[in-house]
Amino acid sequence: MASARPDRIAVRGLWAHAHHGVYGFERERGQVFLVDAVLELDTAAAAAGDDLERTVNYADLAKQLHGVLTGEPVDLLETLAQRLADVCLADPLVDAVEITVHKPEADLGVPFDDVTVTIRRGRP
Repeated sequence: MASARPDRIAVRGLWAHAHHGVYGFERERGQVFLVDAVLELDTAAAAAGDDLERTVNYADLAKQLHGVLTGEPVDLLETLAQRLADVCLADPLVDAVEITVHKPEADLGVPFDDVTVTIRRGRP
């Protein structure tokens, strides 16, 4: 009997020093950003055949996500999250993805632990 919940592959805590942000000092100095990506897909065929070609290679995915994270700066975390989601959904095996972007060094003017934006995107 098939599960109602999809299988998931997660890459959590991927981080890089990058230059995203609305303010000039953010673009100039940069800061640490972290990404959590949770992919939904059917892993049954990969498991049955013990076949990496039938699932998502999370090492390759991590490199692609890191490339987006360190790539062209954007103003909004929402924009960055969408670009990261687009990378995940470029793999035809991925049915949906949840991306969380963390900006723990944001300048809020008050003490805090983390700022995050989380989006979920799927195939129509």
